Amino acid sequence: MNDLAPFWKNYINGAWAEGGAGRLTVQDPATGQALAEHAAADAADVDRAVQAARRVHLSGALSGMRPLERGRMVQAMGTYLLTHKAEIARTLTLEQGKPLWESEIEIEGAALYFEYYGNQASTVEGRSVPLGDGYLDWTEHDPYGVSAQIIPWNYPLEMTARSLSAALATGNACVIKPPELTPLTHAWIAKAAEAAGFPAGAVNIVCGYGHTAGAALAGHPDVNQIVFTGSVSTGVAIATAAARNVVPCVLELGGKSAAIVHEDADLSAFETDMRWGIFFNAGQVCSAMSRIIVHEARATELLERAEALAKSLSVGPGIDRTDFGANMGAMVSDPQRDRAEAMVSHAETQGARIITGGRRLNRDGAFLEPTVLSQITPDMDIAQQEVFGPVLSVLTFEDDAEAIALANGTDYGLVAGVFTADLNRATKAARQLRAGQIFVNEWYAGGVETPFGGYGKSGYGREKGREALWNYVQTKNIAIKQR
Repeated sequence: MNDLAPFWKNYINGAWAEGGAGRLTVQDPATGQALAEHAAADAADVDRAVQAARRVHLSGALSGMRPLERGRMVQAMGTYLLTHKAEIARTLTLEQGKPLWESEIEIEGAALYFEYYGNQASTVEGRSVPLGDGYLDWTEHDPYGVSAQIIPWNYPLEMTARSLSAALATGNACVIKPPELTPLTHAWIAKAAEAAGFPAGAVNIVCGYGHTAGAALAGHPDVNQIVFTGSVSTGVAIATAAARNVVPCVLELGGKSAAIVHEDADLSAFETDMRWGIFFNAGQVCSAMSRIIVHEARATELLERAEALAKSLSVGPGIDRTDFGANMGAMVSDPQRDRAEAMVSHAETQGARIITGGRRLNRDGAFLEPTVLSQITPDMDIAQQEVFGPVLSVLTFEDDAEAIALANGTDYGLVAGVFTADLNRATKAARQLRAGQIFVNEWYAGGVETPFGGYGKSGYGREKGREALWNYVQTKNIAIKQR
């Protein structure tokens, strides 16, 4: 039952606002039916949001605050989200399609970012630089000012928290453009900022289409820093717009990430890695395990395990899947599902074998069967291009050098994995793999504390960990000649 509010507004300068571009419709991907309407921002709305953020920055309301106090406010936003977890999770599942229990995990992950970066606020310190007698010299780290954050639809709440928490902790004011497919849960980001005591204009949320609101934000002359997660093509457009204003970017783009599975790997334990690596959130994860490169001696066993895992997953409306377990929800939209299905079909024409899945469900909604493909060769489109769906491609190798070459053989470089009992082999492989994060014997090892970002067309800059803080500040040197 859909009992959501029928109309949702943008949030500009501490007030809920209509959109100059009218309204956009948010659909439930599990049914294909309309959920609600959301105000659609135009360039004028974006400008009002940027100017509100700029006024906050110039006033010193955030940058002049004691970092410890600012950090407490950031942490309070996470507490607010946890307090309202049940309500937020239901809205997130209805607009995004993931199972209800996955939505709860996302909210907990979002709260963790606010907790972590709230704790980090007081640790962004400068240093004293010795220049000899007669001089005092030190560095300080100033916020950029207005941080523009363009958010993807796959983890709308968690990805917002990832960038917003670090930006606020370092004293920036923010303008967020939510994804038009999944904007509704951002209302709780605005409410959390209010509850935490942030001044009006510190957090602004303007939902609109990418070619209007997104383009206006990326190219705005008063934006001082941009964070974007999404496709390579959109990332290039944003970086080009930012370059015209000489504005730094953090770009977390796509991936075609590979897990190398050696002949001594524990395949029973690896089933869990496959479950989370490619079928969590219906495979709509930038760092998904979309390729497995397995030693030929273990390929048959691995494919049998992958097939059994895929067939064990119950697929249906996320709102009905309340309990943690072997289930999967809808993809975010029919076009996204259709694209993934078409890529599987094309792979079959190129010689791939469909072990299981590959078809839409015979029901309303954006559902795709969990899919496993074998006989993949590196020249196939599906071995090179991101599917962003529950589709696992399996390749084989004979020796370590071939495995590394296959893993590095795409334009991407977001994450990679090595599964082996030989830690010397794993360490050697980790140093050879072209990716920003390497998992050994556990896909998604690490956490909010560990830096994350890509090589190649997977982008640049780092999110998560202390490394992310340096994206939101610029270093100032102060030198004094003593008299």
